[in-house]
Amino acid sequence: MPERGRTTREQEEPEGHRTDAPAVRQAVTEPKVPPAATAPVPATAPAADRRIGLLVTFLLGALTATPPLAMDMYLPSLPEVTDSLHAPAATVQLTLTACLLGMALGQLVVGPMSDRWGRRRPLLAGLVVYVVATVLCAFAPDIGFLVAFRLVQGLAGSAGIVIARAVVRDLYDGLAMARFFSTLMLISGVAPIIAPLIGGQILRWTDWRGVFALLTVVGIALTALVWVRLPETLAPAEGGADGVGEALHAMRTLIADRVFTGYVLTGGFTFAALFAYIAASPFVVQDIYGASPQTYSLLFGVNSVGLVIVGQINGKVLVGRVGLDKVIGAGLAVITLAAVALLLMSTGAFGEVGLVPVAVALFVLMSAMSLALPNAQSLALLRTRHAAGAASALLGTSSFLIGAVASPLVGIAGEHTAVPMALVQLAAVLVAVACFVTLCRPWNRRTGAQGGGLTGPGAAGSLVEES
Repeated sequence: MPERGRTTREQEEPEGHRTDAPAVRQAVTEPKVPPAATAPVPATAPAADRRIGLLVTFLLGALTATPPLAMDMYLPSLPEVTDSLHAPAATVQLTLTACLLGMALGQLVVGPMSDRWGRRRPLLAGLVVYVVATVLCAFAPDIGFLVAFRLVQGLAGSAGIVIARAVVRDLYDGLAMARFFSTLMLISGVAPIIAPLIGGQILRWTDWRGVFALLTVVGIALTALVWVRLPETLAPAEGGADGVGEALHAMRTLIADRVFTGYVLTGGFTFAALFAYIAASPFVVQDIYGASPQTYSLLFGVNSVGLVIVGQINGKVLVGRVGLDKVIGAGLAVITLAAVALLLMSTGAFGEVGLVPVAVALFVLMSAMSLALPNAQSLALLRTRHAAGAASALLGTSSFLIGAVASPLVGIAGEHTAVPMALVQLAAVLVAVACFVTLCRPWNRRTGAQGGGLTGPGAAGSLVEES
């Protein structure tokens, strides 16, 4: 008797793999077999097929790492930019806001474009524009010019973020998709570990413009690799959406799904707490506690290591053994506690505290992000299949828009107090908790297809919820 919420075809397919894909997608996800073969696929794939899979995995991780590269390599130089361009800290933080805003708005365009024209063409176009914008940022004569082209950089860079998620949805389903998102976090998590360290070392030899020069080189290399190696993953039968009207209809349908919207907002406000740390930490660590750019880069890298380790625990241990809603709830609880501790320390409730207690609280907050963010994205994407680009766009746009609002707030009282950072973090995570509880309602939802959502494609969520 068919399992509830799954079609007969889904029951016949191996867990986590999509067989409605073109031949090139099959080469990415599983070893090739003769058309007439009926025996199960061997557990060990030929070396060539494993190399294809590893390369695509690396590329998707690198594309997902576009925001950490564009943001984190630039962070240690923020105080220097304020001096070089004679701009206040709050104005310099607008360079982060502009980049985030561009990434948010760009995904609304690129996501539906990738549903219509495939993943490769919009991705390559976005990467080319990203490289040009990064070059212009390196030659910015004033803060206004830098803010403007950081906006363009974000608009173009959004292609890598939204299309990487859509490709994952093309290739994987069910628990396999949740595990793959954790793998992407491992790969893309290397970027925030090494990017500030590289940025700090660049400042030893040159100024902040050298950071954008290196980002240009990385962008060119990534563009070339995508051109040569990344195959098209969108099945022909799933492409060809009818322009803007069809894209807007798909987004309206997704937003009407209360549970999908709940996961989108939960992830978005959790990301806002993360970005409050990204925007404020250069000034908190360097200006308030007197650390050097190199020390700040080291602390940022340690926090990113925590994010990667917990992400692997999530993907290798928790997924498939613990319901993802429970993992999200635990992550939000830990983030809330860390934000409360930071607020108490920044207001002097514990007296004078040094950098170490603050660094520990930030480490805990960053690490717990790996429990909330990838699982919220997985459960949202499990509720849609044929509009994966539009769904990915909504996920990314909400996160980056909310993060763009949080960025200037953390500097509203100047660069010599950590209170705004802690307040924004706590407020953001409390809103995330409220969205998770009131919209997702995990305690009374047995399957991903319930709760006023999309039936059919979303039924794969039952594989996660009931595990």
